[in-house]
Amino acid sequence: MIKLTVLFEFPFWIGIFEKEQDGHYSVARTVFGSEPRDFEVFEFIIKKMDQLKFSNPQEDEIVTRKVNPKRIQREVKQELSKKNIVSKAQDALRLEIEKNKKERRSFKTKLKEAIKQERFELKQQKKKEKKRGH
Repeated sequence: MIKLTVLFEFPFWIGIFEKEQDGHYSVARTVFGSEPRDFEVFEFIIKKMDQLKFSNPQEDEIVTRKVNPKRIQREVKQELSKKNIVSKAQDALRLEIEKNKKERRSFKTKLKEAIKQERFELKQQKKKEKKRGH
């Protein structure tokens, strides 16, 4: 099952695709720009749906314990009082972005270390050449 939600995030309209398959949940996000009309959304689904990059599948958490109704009311009140209400899809996208950010940082760190090591080896080689008298 795939679900599309179109919403406005200043300054663009975005579409959030949610996919549930075999108990796994994944999300993709696309930017439409200006407010899309119905036929533009249908055209996007027909032509570009296979190009979407969905996040890694996550296990759907199913909780089947009985909860006191008053506790539920308190939790709902707390959630509504929060300024930023986050949906399941936005939460999944945030996790994917954080994971990609960590991967980029570790890659950059390794790259910097490799460059530093290469420069050090080059300096050592130059020192040896100077001592040989070349």
